[in-house]
Amino acid sequence: GMFAHLEMLEKQAHEAAMKEEAAEQQEKKLSRLKSRVQELRLQRDQLREKVEQQEQPGKEGAASGPAHPSARAVLEWKIKSLKSMLQLFYLTGISGKLTKQGVCFCISTAYEGTYLDFYYLDLLTKPAVRIHRHSIPTFIPLEQISKRFLQTDIRRFLAVLSDHLNAYVGRRHQAEQLQEHFSDQIVGTMQRNSLCNLLLFNYKVLIDKQPFQLSARLLYGDLCSSLPTQVTISSTQDSPTSLAETAAAHSDLLRRVALHKAFPSLLSTQ
Repeated sequence: GMFAHLEMLEKQAHEAAMKEEAAEQQEKKLSRLKSRVQELRLQRDQLREKVEQQEQPGKEGAASGPAHPSARAVLEWKIKSLKSMLQLFYLTGISGKLTKQGVCFCISTAYEGTYLDFYYLDLLTKPAVRIHRHSIPTFIPLEQISKRFLQTDIRRFLAVLSDHLNAYVGRRHQAEQLQEHFSDQIVGTMQRNSLCNLLLFNYKVLIDKQPFQLSARLLYGDLCSSLPTQVTISSTQDSPTSLAETAAAHSDLLRRVALHKAFPSLLSTQ
């Protein structure tokens, strides 16, 4: 009725406000990251300039110094560059520390500002970069990501791996929140695979004051996304026109809004 419609509009307005606030926070974070990137690039350029000054004998101070940078100077420059890279990664949820044989990274995952899991990746850098050991789940396509980026672009490798992990924990978190807060509306047990990119569950609705059971199938074709690419809502019962319209509306909403946040709106349309 009218009150239910008003309530739905109010919830939609609240969700829009939350999204706007989240977008502002993301923009501020991006601005901070850009500033930090500029600082690190400036430090890198300064280090390069120092090395070039040591290489050129005509410059001031070169007469008393070697024509080429010493091995120690080059090593220190490499260490500073690597530390700068690690500090930059830390701002994006990736931290790391140097080891005797390479570097160990920690990828922290979060969803909607809540930290969830931490994953570790120990890399060897000699004679070539390779994975020594890790705690990445077996269903994450680590081998594929490694083949594409590990030897050529370690930053890209870590960024893509982080995207996969954050999307996975985001999908899992949504499913857990749905089961925790809406168990009275879920019929039976939710089914999901290890990667949480396929969710199956049944839920109850009231259409024209008549109870119906709908079946939801959410497929996440993009493994770097926490929103489904395909949503199918169906019913084994004889479906009146109003039920088909409700199922279509539910399907559209679940493609755009996180599962546990969309579900209250699904119930309010009954």
